[in-house]
Amino acid sequence: MLLIGANGEQLGRMSSKEAYDYAVRAELDLVCVAPNAQPPVCKIMNYGKYRFEQQKKAKENKKKQHVIEIKEVQLTPQIGIHDLETKAKAARKFLENGDKVKVGVRFRGRQMTHLDIGEETMNRFIACLEDISVVEKKPEMEGRWMNAVIAPKRK
Repeated sequence: MLLIGANGEQLGRMSSKEAYDYAVRAELDLVCVAPNAQPPVCKIMNYGKYRFEQQKKAKENKKKQHVIEIKEVQLTPQIGIHDLETKAKAARKFLENGDKVKVGVRFRGRQMTHLDIGEETMNRFIACLEDISVVEKKPEMEGRWMNAVIAPKRK
């Protein structure tokens, strides 16, 4: 096997017994870093410290990423203007946080005969947020619901 020292210097080819003896004398661990290489490459290092550093890097990278969630806002065809603005304000907060918003208009009973009123409500809602959002999925019917998805604009 090919052995690399604790400071990164190459110690050459040797048997696994000799490499292990080097590691014991240095009071460190013998770690195989490339087992499929020809010859296999091993390194003398403090394995506990190495694992700690790897976990620390993984945690830092996880902190930096933002998971996009889909928040939902539900409307009715006869929603009042003030209520619509209140829902739009809530959706604006979601969009500013970088989340997508699923907007749904629910139709009950005879409201199903006036789908145009629901579509008008949906378009008014989308128009309230057009300065900071993009329509990702156009409004379409799914059973008794008319759904659309809006996403924040790219910066």
